[in-house]
Amino acid sequence: MTKHKAHKKPAVPARPPEPPVTADLAGAGPPPVEGAVQPETPAPAGGALVEPPAQMIQRLSEELEQLKDQRLRLAAEFDNFKKRTQRERAETWSRAQAEIAASILDSLDDLGRVAHLDAEQTPASDVLAGVELVERKLARVLTSAGLERLGAEGDSFDPHAHEAVSTAPAPTAAQDHLVASVLQPGYRFGGALLRPARVLVYVWQEPPPVDAPAPGW
Repeated sequence: MTKHKAHKKPAVPARPPEPPVTADLAGAGPPPVEGAVQPETPAPAGGALVEPPAQMIQRLSEELEQLKDQRLRLAAEFDNFKKRTQRERAETWSRAQAEIAASILDSLDDLGRVAHLDAEQTPASDVLAGVELVERKLARVLTSAGLERLGAEGDSFDPHAHEAVSTAPAPTAAQDHLVASVLQPGYRFGGALLRPARVLVYVWQEPPPVDAPAPGW
């Protein structure tokens, strides 16, 4: 009887010991997978405060008081500006009136001399010449001050400067709506109409047609 030899099992290599778990790795999750999207760390609810509420309220209150103070100063400055402008305008108008009054004093003196002439010793022609001289002088002074005389024969009728008192037949069609005569001159000062010129206006009327001769004549 033959004896069987016992087969030996192949030797299995020993498993290397696992490294000890350190304190840094304790509680850590699995290592991150390359390319995977990592979740963001959530921010604290409500966000972080920049400054304490009490300090913010104090700062905003101070800014509000500064704005109120600025508004009051601006309102006071505007009120002073308005009053100063009104005062300067009134002073300018008063100076202009005084200058006009001063410019006609000489004409007023001339009128006084004419009014006190001795009627028995002064010819009427001399009195008339003196009055005409004063009129021309006064008109020249007022014109230099800005007074504009309106209305002259031959002017085109202007409803903004003329008042048509009556009409007259125009001698020709070219004279239609022209001023025939001035009954009272008008005046404009500084662009403002003081009074319109009262005028007589030409109006052209077509002559009646001449009757044609009857046939056979």
